[in-house]
Formats: sequence, C-alpha cells, structure tokens
Amino acid sequence: MTAPAAQTRTATARDRRLEALAEAALRFREHVPAIEAWGGRLAGVLRGGGRLLACGNGGSAAEAQHLTAELVGRFEDERRPLSAIPLHGDTSAVTAIGNDYGPVNVFARQVQAHGRPGDVLVCLSTSGRSPNVIAAAHRARRLGITAWAITGPRPNPLAEACDEAITVRAAAAATVQEIHLAAVHLLCGAVDDALGVRP
Repeated sequence: MTAPAAQTRTATARDRRLEALAEAALRFREHVPAIEAWGGRLAGVLRGGGRLLACGNGGSAAEAQHLTAELVGRFEDERRPLSAIPLHGDTSAVTAIGNDYGPVNVFARQVQAHGRPGDVLVCLSTSGRSPNVIAAAHRARRLGITAWAITGPRPNPLAEACDEAITVRAAAAATVQEIHLAAVHLLCGAVDDALGVRP
C-alpha cells in the first residue's frame, strides 16, 4: 500500500470513529431527563449527609474516580465538598479483599463497609457484564443502597441488577466510554444545579 493510500485509509477510520461518537451522542440525548432526575436525587442524598460510592474496572474505574473527584473537589463552580468514594481507589483494600474473598467481592465488601441505607452506588461498565460490579449492585440493594448503572447497550445483567440504568447504544467499547464521560459530567452538573450552586 502506498503512503497516500495508507493515510487516506487512516483518515477514513478516524472519520468513522468520530461519526460513531456523534451518532451515539445524539442518541444519548434521550437519557438527559433521567440524568437530571438522578442529579436531583443524588443532591438530596449528599445534602442530607449521605454518600456516593462508585465502581468500575479499567477505563470505567477511571470514570468512576473522575465522578467522585468532581464531587469531593468541584465540577465548575465553588461549593462545599461532597462525600464520594471510588471503590477501586484503595489498593490495599482491593488486593486484600481479592486475596481473602476472591475478586468478585472486591467492590461488594466495600459497599457493605462504607455504604448506609439511602446512599447511592453508581456502577460503570461498558459491557454490563463485570461480575464484581454486578456483585456490588446486588449487595447495595440488599443493604438499602440505591444502585444506578451506566453501561453499554441493553440487554446486560448489570442494568437488570440495578434499580435504574442509563445505557449507551454504540457498537465500540471506546465510544461507550466516551459517552460515559459525558454522562458523568452531565450528572455532576445536575447535582450542582439541584444544590443551587450554578448561577
């Protein structure tokens, strides 16, 4: 293949990726009312002294931690810190629990330790099939903790395990993750709106 042909092929692949992202973002707009409702409910939990827990694996772990960082720190405007914990963030706990109780329990045991009835657990997974995230959702619901899923396309077991789910209709895991980041930012904005933070 000649250099110009290779460059054209690469550019076309990039164009397809961007087109897929744009199409997924347009489809995702149907979930904006649900995210705004979540933001209002989460703001009420946090205002009352409750806590957000978040979990995921790999890129979803990074997005879970991004969500909690925006709440403990701030999203766009100044406000008080809000209680939020990423369950993968304590490497000593994750490795100890994984060693003693098996990897499927690394998040569920922390949900039991840190969560209280009325708190919220946000579960992120591109596939919706991560056993440790599903186990965390089941444990949360048994403990009276609200479990929300942000996943890839339905059907998937995580969406069914949670109280509510927001799903991204996209074929590529990378596109799903990119929309998940937008969902995280929309949720943070909705929390701030409900708290009266934003002008």
